Order: sequence, then C-alpha cells, then structure tokens
Amino acid sequence: MRIGELAAANDLTPKTIRFYEQAGLLPAPPRTSGGYRDYPSQTSARLVFIRDAQSAGLTLAEIRSILVLRDSGEAPCAHVTGLIEQHLDDIERRMAELRKTRSALRGLAERAAATDPSTCTDAEICSIIGGPARV
Repeated sequence: MRIGELAAANDLTPKTIRFYEQAGLLPAPPRTSGGYRDYPSQTSARLVFIRDAQSAGLTLAEIRSILVLRDSGEAPCAHVTGLIEQHLDDIERRMAELRKTRSALRGLAERAAATDPSTCTDAEICSIIGGPARV
C-alpha cells in the first residue's frame, strides 16, 4: 500500500506517516521498483495503536518503547501498566495543584469583588494580588 493510500485509510497525512517512520514508530517499508514506499497491510493496525496510545496521553517515546518490546517478541503488558500508573499519578498530582490554584483564585476573586480601585496607592502594585509592596 502506498503512503497516500495508507494516509487516507487512517485519516492521516503522508507527512505524519513519514514522521512516524523517522521517529522509529513505523519500520521502514520496502520500496517498489519505482522507489515508492510499499507499506504492508498490518501498518494500519500499528497506526491505530499509535493514535490510541496518544489519545491515552502517552508520549511518542513511550509509544516507541512499547513497540520495541512488541517487535522483539515480548508482551509489553507490564511496561504498559507501569506507564499507565505513572500517568495516573502525574494526573492526580496536577489535579491537586489545580485544585489548590482554583482555591487561591477564588479567594482573589472575592478580594477583587470587595476592592475599591480608588483606594489603591502608588505603594501597591496590585492590592488584589499582593497587597502593599514589601521592602
């Protein structure tokens, strides 16, 4: 299957497929006598896997590590499980940080609603955020 057909069948661009090949996510396909890439039919399944893994938040490097294991004949289940756990931990940490930021912003919003701009002084950069400047 030529690159244009493969791209169209997987809702990708030929440039994306060439990028995946350069990034080590797709093995270099054999070439036709005219020099065109001739991808085997199983390449579509690999492209679906790459898209699904990206949708799950995996990086291209992580996806490549999974594919390297699979291509070597090893089942990547334990590796994938570790990646998923790591990503879940990262998301939980970011969510905690976002909750903390939301709480701080809500406090600032309340402060802003109660602030009279006419009472601001030159000594303050912004009385809503930091109050008077500290020396």
